[in-house]
Amino acid sequence: MAETSIEWTDATWNPVAGCLIISPGCTNCYAMRMAARLEAMRVPKYEGLTRKSGQRYIWTGKVRLDEASLDIPLKWKKPRKIFVNSMSDLFHADVPAEFIARVWSVMERTPQHTYQILTKRPERMREVLTTLGLPALEHVWLGTSVEDAAVLPRLDDLRATPAIIRFVSFEPLIGSVANANLTDIHWAIVGGESGPRARPMNQIWVDEIRLRCRTFGTAFFFKQWGGKNKKTAGRTYLGQTWDELPSLQ
Repeated sequence: MAETSIEWTDATWNPVAGCLIISPGCTNCYAMRMAARLEAMRVPKYEGLTRKSGQRYIWTGKVRLDEASLDIPLKWKKPRKIFVNSMSDLFHADVPAEFIARVWSVMERTPQHTYQILTKRPERMREVLTTLGLPALEHVWLGTSVEDAAVLPRLDDLRATPAIIRFVSFEPLIGSVANANLTDIHWAIVGGESGPRARPMNQIWVDEIRLRCRTFGTAFFFKQWGGKNKKTAGRTYLGQTWDELPSLQ
């Protein structure tokens, strides 16, 4: 587990590492670059998880379960918002359901924390959690990534997943999602892509999401404009920062 600069969380916890590109939102994933750097630093956990493709590194599709990391949250007494698997996807097809259940057990035993699980595979999340009968927990927020209109159906799978708090990350936002159905979605994060190959985000797309949030009563969090230098671009939208969080009320 490590402290993080990600604006909507406090720390990351990675009991799984490695992933696979499955949609355009994955194209410039920061985690691929980070995994390649960690492998170059001879961190065994990341060995063989990426390969060179042209001028960049991409996932090989291999995932690695990190048994040693499982119990780390049990040692953290101070409450934190924890992003689960920032370097992978807990619901990758090669992560066994039994291992997911073990992750769930650790989260259930540490209610002082708030866990944020973000997946591009909400159909498997729905299937695994339903099949195993894992309890919906107030402090475990379940989310999916939606980068453009082509993957909006992910929200339907998220809605069908047992959860108390559901959220969507519109990041990297690379197209309009003006028709997003935010019924039973409690929180929306919006952000532009960052990094050397960042694709631009249109303000109109952000406007559309904010309007949908107001229509459906969804908390709106604007993370960043992104770009090659995300710090310069900043995270001010309409003259202010937007750090709304979901409510259980």
